[in-house]
Amino acid sequence: MKKKIITSAFSNLYTDQRIEKVCKTLYDSGYSIELIGNDWGGNEKMERPYPFSRIELKSKSLKTAYFEFNWKLYKELKKKADKNTILHANDIDALLPSFLIARKLNIPLVFDSHEIFTEMPAIQNKLSQKIWRLLEGSLVPKIKLMMTESQSYAEWFYEKYKVNAVVVRNIPRKIVSRPGIPDNNPKIILYQGVINQSRGIEKVILAMHSIKDAVLKIAGDGPLKKKYEDLVIQQNLQERVVFLGKLKPENLREVTKTADVGFSLEENNGVSYYYSLPNKVCDYIQSRVPLVMINFPEMKRIKEKFDIGEMVTDHNPETIAAALNRILKRGREAYAEELERASEVFCWENEEEKILELFQKAAQ
Repeated sequence: MKKKIITSAFSNLYTDQRIEKVCKTLYDSGYSIELIGNDWGGNEKMERPYPFSRIELKSKSLKTAYFEFNWKLYKELKKKADKNTILHANDIDALLPSFLIARKLNIPLVFDSHEIFTEMPAIQNKLSQKIWRLLEGSLVPKIKLMMTESQSYAEWFYEKYKVNAVVVRNIPRKIVSRPGIPDNNPKIILYQGVINQSRGIEKVILAMHSIKDAVLKIAGDGPLKKKYEDLVIQQNLQERVVFLGKLKPENLREVTKTADVGFSLEENNGVSYYYSLPNKVCDYIQSRVPLVMINFPEMKRIKEKFDIGEMVTDHNPETIAAALNRILKRGREAYAEELERASEVFCWENEEEKILELFQKAAQ
C-alpha cells in the first residue's frame, strides 16, 4: 500500500496549475492525496478527484496572513499526518509547518520550490525579505528531497545551499492534435498570467502605438490591473487593448490557441525572475503560438534549440514592437514546424517520471 501524501500551499488552489498537475500525477499513480490551501486568493468552486480543503484566514494584510496560515497549517498537519505520510510543501511560505511535523514524526518531506521566493520583486529590500531569507537559510540546507521549476533555479539552490533539487518544469500537458491557425483580423497579441510588476506588460501596451492591425489581449488578474487599465486610457488605446480578466484554465487554453503571437518579457528585478521558465512560455508552445521572449537563461536555452519566435535584449517599447511586428508579418505558419518539435519536448508527460521517482524515494 502506497503512503498518503499531504500537499500544502499558500497559493490559490484554483489557479495553481503546477500543484494541480503534480497532485494528479501522484493520484493517478495510486497515492492517496490530500491538498491543503487557504482562501486568501479566492474560494472558487473547484472539483478534484482527491480531497482538498482551504484554511480560512481572518487576516487583512498579506504579512499577517502568512503567519496565520503557517500556524493553522501546523495544527492541520499535526491532526492529519502519521507515520504513513509523506509531506509535500510548496514554496517557502508553506515549508516551516511541514518541516516541523516531518521532524516530529520522523517522516519524509518533499519541498517544491516554484520560484526563488526570497528573491521575488515584491519583497525586494523589505524587512519581510530578511525574514524569509532567515527561514530559507535555516531550513533549505536540511532538505533531502526537493524539486524546483528550472535548471537555473536548481543550480542556484545548489550553489547557495548545496541541496540537489530535481528539475520538474511547470509545463502543460501535451496538446496532441495541432491547433488550427486562425485567420484573425485584427491580429491577436496575447499576454496570459498574473498582472503584476516586472512582467513587461506596461512596455507592450506602449509598444501598441507602433503596431498596426493588431489588438493586445491581457488574460489574467492581479494587483496592477487597475494601473494598466488607467495606462491604456491615458494612451488612448482603449480600442487596441482588451482585458479578459481571470479565466478558468480550460477556458484560457482555448483563448491561447486563438493568438497570433504571445510574449514573455519578464524584467530582471531579482534572480527569481531572471532564472525562471515562465509557465506561459510552454503554454504558448503547446498551443503552437510563436512568441517574443527576453534573453534570460531558461528562455535562451529554448531559443537555441527551437526557432519558435523572436528574442529581445531590452524592454524598449520600440524594440518589442519590432519583434512583434516581425512575427506578425511572417505569420504562425512560418513557426509551425519548430513549435511542433518543441511541443514534443516541453510537455508535462516528460516531467511525470521525475516526480514519481522522487516520491518513490521518499516512500522508501
